[in-house]
Amino acid sequence: MSFLAQTMRQVLRQVPSRTAALAGGMRSLSISPAFLQQNKPATESVDISAISKDQQKECSNICERINQQVAKSEQGRLFAVVHLCGKQFKITPGDIILVEGYWPPTIGDEISLDKVLLAGARDFTLVGRPILEPGLVSVKATVVEKTLTHTKTHFRKKRRKQYMRINFQRSPNTMIRINSIELARPVDGNSEAEVEPSKRLF
Repeated sequence: MSFLAQTMRQVLRQVPSRTAALAGGMRSLSISPAFLQQNKPATESVDISAISKDQQKECSNICERINQQVAKSEQGRLFAVVHLCGKQFKITPGDIILVEGYWPPTIGDEISLDKVLLAGARDFTLVGRPILEPGLVSVKATVVEKTLTHTKTHFRKKRRKQYMRINFQRSPNTMIRINSIELARPVDGNSEAEVEPSKRLF
């Protein structure tokens, strides 16, 4: 018993010294406010208005260059990302996209896709937050075909129960041809261009 009591006393004496050593080690590794204040570099006052003016000048220069390219038709082939029936499609003029599920437009309808998330060309990209301003980019499309998908077989069976069912499913599809993607008005302009009325807007 005396041996056990002696070893317990030794262990108890060593525990505070170990915790103190660990605490000292942690203190040296941790970042304290005093440490930050000692090594804090001298900060120079930054003029926020000057930064915003510089950014405004740069933005206006970029907008002018984009407008010049569009006016001279030097932007190249435009592309866009549109939101249609819960999905996003990256499109260019002449593309054919497939919309799955029921969709009201019929064959031959000319439609305007208004939910444009992004539009761009070779040298620039206009990004919406989440969509671009209405009337900035006009995307015209035509409904080409409305068909059904290939037949999908849904087979169910429970063995030893004389239960067997076969169901066939065909869901509707709509094919759309993208006719044109155009910048309807200048990028930074406030005047809205006259939008041609289309049969349906989506």
